[in-house]
Amino acid sequence: MEPTALRVVVLDDEPDVAQYVQLILEMRLECDVRVLPSPQGFTELVRDFVPDVVVTDIEMPGGTGLDVLLRAREIDRDLPVIIMTAHGTAEYAITALRGGADEFLAKPLDSRELVAAVSRLGSSYRRTRESRRGRSVLAIGAHPDDVEIGVGGILAAHAEAGDPITVLTLSRGARGGVADDRQQESLASADLLGARLFLEDLTDTEIPVSDPTVGIIERVVAEVRPTTVYVHSRHDRHQDHRAVHDAAMVATRRVQHVACYQSPSATIEFCPTRFVSIDGFTQTKLELLGCFASQTEVRDYLEPELVLATARYWSRFGTGRHVEPLEVVRDASGITPSSAERADASTDTDRQGRR
Repeated sequence: MEPTALRVVVLDDEPDVAQYVQLILEMRLECDVRVLPSPQGFTELVRDFVPDVVVTDIEMPGGTGLDVLLRAREIDRDLPVIIMTAHGTAEYAITALRGGADEFLAKPLDSRELVAAVSRLGSSYRRTRESRRGRSVLAIGAHPDDVEIGVGGILAAHAEAGDPITVLTLSRGARGGVADDRQQESLASADLLGARLFLEDLTDTEIPVSDPTVGIIERVVAEVRPTTVYVHSRHDRHQDHRAVHDAAMVATRRVQHVACYQSPSATIEFCPTRFVSIDGFTQTKLELLGCFASQTEVRDYLEPELVLATARYWSRFGTGRHVEPLEVVRDASGITPSSAERADASTDTDRQGRR
């Protein structure tokens, strides 16, 4: 359970100011406060102390408040940071807020503003952190690199948010390269993402739509208990992608959130209903794809310029500059009507997706 008192880290090289902030927060809000005179030791303290708010001066020996902000975001993108400065000008305020600060306070500090900001931001962060607990992500692909192409940016965002990530790959991609090489590439990508990897060995281009595919996915779902699943779309030329989609629709029937991603072999019928900004995570996505050297040398669709251009195109339907599109099959409120779930009475024998 969360302790009652909000936990606050204060960084200021002026002892009088740091003591004042500590005293106000301890007396008015009964906060648990830790004080540092410089950014040295900040990362270790945050990881051990797990604060709800960071309060820092914008200028200090050995670093700046913006440096502290970046370090805080590396640990937890949602951790609120309040920046203080004796230079109470619009220019300083704009610099701090553009840098991502949650609040800007001018010195001499108004104790009421300080207390209000810490109380509001700390309480909001705790609600956010509580909502993240119990979340688990499973990304399912037919071949090595499939999930990284489809939702590499989204998975990077999940990783930064602290969500446990599992990648399930149903084949080792022997038809598209050397299986041992692709296995090592998958391990490198999972390691970069901080994900758990399940790498199966079904026959590339011949993945069955029923068992053992359904059974494998059900086993992983039972073990990791995902709250969110990302998987191939049904609207895809590659027979393995369609088979994995259909199998996953059976095996993940009790998962709260299920969405389908786009692959390079997706058809024009791919019809996304959600557009997730991956701004801030495009470089990580490119690094994930870069792990698959055996493919980047021969697959034009893995060229960084095309990857970014595709994400830029989808941003026209969402927010931000780069977006990954999803067909939502199911969300927490129940079934969402989706073309991905419509019954298809025809027998699809298209084999154009062979690789």
